[in-house]
Amino acid sequence: MSDTAKTLKINGIEVSFTDERNVLEVARKAGIDIPTFCYHSDLSIYGACRLCLVDIKGLGIAASCSTTPTAGMEIKTHTEELRTMRRVALELMLANHDQDCNTCPKNTRCKLQTLARQHGIQEVRFKRTLVKRPIDRSSLSLVRDPNKCILCGDCVRACNEIQGVGAIGFANRGAKSIVEPPFGKPLADVECVNCGLCATVCPVGALTVRDDVEDVWKVVNDPSKTVVVEIAPAVRVAIGEAFGGEPGAIEVGRIVTALKLIGFDKVFDTSFSADQTIFEEATEFINRKTKGGVLPQFTSCCPAWVKYAEHFLPDMLPNLSTARSPMGMFGATAKMILPELLGIEKKDLVTVAIMPCTAKKFETKLPKFNDPHDGVAPNDFTLTVQELIRMIQEAGVRFEELQPEPLDPPFNVKTGGGVIFGTTGGVMEAALRYAVEKIQGTPLTDFEFKGVRGEKQIKEAEFDVKGIKVSVCVLYGLANARKVVDWVRSGEKHYDFIEVMACPHGCVGGAGQPVTNDWAVRRKRSDGLYKADKMLQLHKSQENQALQDCYDKYFEGGVGGHTAHELLHTTYQNRQRIHGLTMPILDDTGSKAEVKVSVCVGTSCYRRGAQSVLKKIEDYIQGEGLGHLVKLEAAFCTENCTKGPSVIVGAREIFHATAELVIDEIKKQLVKVKI
Repeated sequence: MSDTAKTLKINGIEVSFTDERNVLEVARKAGIDIPTFCYHSDLSIYGACRLCLVDIKGLGIAASCSTTPTAGMEIKTHTEELRTMRRVALELMLANHDQDCNTCPKNTRCKLQTLARQHGIQEVRFKRTLVKRPIDRSSLSLVRDPNKCILCGDCVRACNEIQGVGAIGFANRGAKSIVEPPFGKPLADVECVNCGLCATVCPVGALTVRDDVEDVWKVVNDPSKTVVVEIAPAVRVAIGEAFGGEPGAIEVGRIVTALKLIGFDKVFDTSFSADQTIFEEATEFINRKTKGGVLPQFTSCCPAWVKYAEHFLPDMLPNLSTARSPMGMFGATAKMILPELLGIEKKDLVTVAIMPCTAKKFETKLPKFNDPHDGVAPNDFTLTVQELIRMIQEAGVRFEELQPEPLDPPFNVKTGGGVIFGTTGGVMEAALRYAVEKIQGTPLTDFEFKGVRGEKQIKEAEFDVKGIKVSVCVLYGLANARKVVDWVRSGEKHYDFIEVMACPHGCVGGAGQPVTNDWAVRRKRSDGLYKADKMLQLHKSQENQALQDCYDKYFEGGVGGHTAHELLHTTYQNRQRIHGLTMPILDDTGSKAEVKVSVCVGTSCYRRGAQSVLKKIEDYIQGEGLGHLVKLEAAFCTENCTKGPSVIVGAREIFHATAELVIDEIKKQLVKVKI
């Protein structure tokens, strides 16, 4: 459609329009909010909920979301017939809905609740049809309550169209239709990447962020623990919205005050470790670019992207930067140096991360990040901004009235490069500020790389650095990541460095933020981060002297050295495997085994001698006559491929297992059950 304005009438008022996709968008542009559940400007037009019906002269009643506007149309949005139809539709949804609103995580933020109130529904005249189904709490990031689903399909389309994952979809037909993961599996057992976009678009409480607030309250109120907290860059420009503030307003100082009033002992800035990520990741890129390493290099800060690559793009895993995320680096660094600085034992230090992201909850629990010497996890808990808001409210803190307080040393110094991590293009720009200056050997005269900024879903830029061409790509949405990877595989396009973020507009649009599907809000949050960058005296990560001092004192070998490699880098695993499938080897235990032994016989473990280990364990069980007590099975993947042979005895995982180690553990567990 051309940009030439045309006009139509809505409720007798003349309204102009140009390139709006449908009547619904024209109405919203004119300040008329036609109700809908299934319409999102980022998603395909679905037309399922039938709430957005309008009366068009000459056409009759039609769905405004799927009707193209034409000049001269005369539209009515709230005739008596339309109001009655909407009330009936809402009552039918409520009849098949868990109406326990007071305990619902979406209470006061539920669209069904809001529309029922707006349309004056005081009773549901239809017979209750809801058949209670179990709530799926298997995911470390999300909770799925099928009893609250209204079948709008928003989650299905978001997962498919924006992320290209398909971890949830429609099953059955007609009145038996439901939304669930493939084959009715728990969410944790499918290819869900924990991005939380489904929870962001869900209008009700069917998909919500997992709440870990109670666990954090317990440690905050434990006098034997020193609890420190880090706040991610994107948190500072979104939290104020929950307390009447403007999107994009920078609220670091009041966040610090609120966290101290809640009971946290120290408050630090993840922007410090974002600078640290640039030290490691940009150095890795320089080495790959100048020494013939694997290119393109992908960023590795977004855990949803990393898990997506492990599931769907395993051939690209060597291209991912080995650098951990800023949250991962912060936890490892904090657990290494804070016990000495604070005069406490490591076991008494608890680290909590406030993140805009639901996938960070999953990342926090990955055992591969644990300290290789003592097994201690670098991060103990991750809370989203939504959970922090609840803690502030529960503590009775009036956020909007607080006076700002400063962050605590030693993780309080940061540069603008670290702060802009929270928006799409921010990681790339921070890396370029570092890498370009290092390659050319002279200070940058202009630290801004505006070519990687903006709302465009896929952005490309090329830079000439002392005769070296550096081609980069910045994208968000994992379906776009698949598209870019296909370009790279086919040779259609060449890039040296690619930034991937799962969420629309990056972390500012993360699923853990105050929920919005408004692009203007995300834009203001991004603008707030760039404003924070300009307000700081330091803009390039290499200017963070406090971070350099930390390397000089604590990291043997400096950037990319031995200590950094051990604590700040990671490995990836191919998740395209048969997971959860087992084959019984010895099972004479009847309905209950006292001890269950699972030996991984996947390719990697097999090459490391798993077959021999399995045979020796089988011989031991049979030789000792323990077949009625010990169940032995072969597992096809325990997802610990670099640590094989992997064996699980009861609840204990044994890596680099030998038959002797496993047999000793079997004996110990049999003693515990007093056999």
